Amino acid sequence: MAYSILIANPKGGSGKSTLATNLAGFYAAQGSRVMLGDVDKQQSSLSWLANRPSPLPYIDGWQVAPGEPAKPPKGTQVVVLDSPAGLQGKKLAALLSKVDRVIVPIQPSPFDMWASREFLAQLVQEKAVRKQRAFVGVVGMRVDPRTKSARELQQFLTELELPVLGWLRDTQLYVQAAASGMTLFDLPASRAARDLEAWRGILQWLDN
Repeated sequence: MAYSILIANPKGGSGKSTLATNLAGFYAAQGSRVMLGDVDKQQSSLSWLANRPSPLPYIDGWQVAPGEPAKPPKGTQVVVLDSPAGLQGKKLAALLSKVDRVIVPIQPSPFDMWASREFLAQLVQEKAVRKQRAFVGVVGMRVDPRTKSARELQQFLTELELPVLGWLRDTQLYVQAAASGMTLFDLPASRAARDLEAWRGILQWLDN
């Protein structure tokens, strides 16, 4: 069976597509057959994929109807799902029943934390998570972990007993790579070294 990862947050602009495309790029660079599924009506991830240069490690695109997760094509080893804003209720439960891991991107602002609180509380009560069939982790987006706002986000997540997998800084490198259909894992290591290091905890958690 394919290893499936859901990227989810009820708030738009939280960084879901950035996480989804870079994860797909990482697994493709490792030689896995990867499907990038886009459940978001904006289809941002699939638009990015359409611009991906052919010499780069190949990623299959997969348009998924919200609340109707289908089985990935035969031979798929890793599935990364980019979900829509406002995902909840039966649609959330349907997706959770099909995935192994859930990553929630959150920016360290009061507005993002307020918008995410109810979703995270609901998420940890979903059957798939309670039965430990799906595991949830959080990634701080566009953040400096040394700042007060990062500490406030850490405290917020500690109260919910959710692990913080890593902190991705606010850098134009993600924007520049995405514009060319690329990820950090497609760039020369010397150019992306600082930001690749920030992915270490995320990738280790996914590998456990």
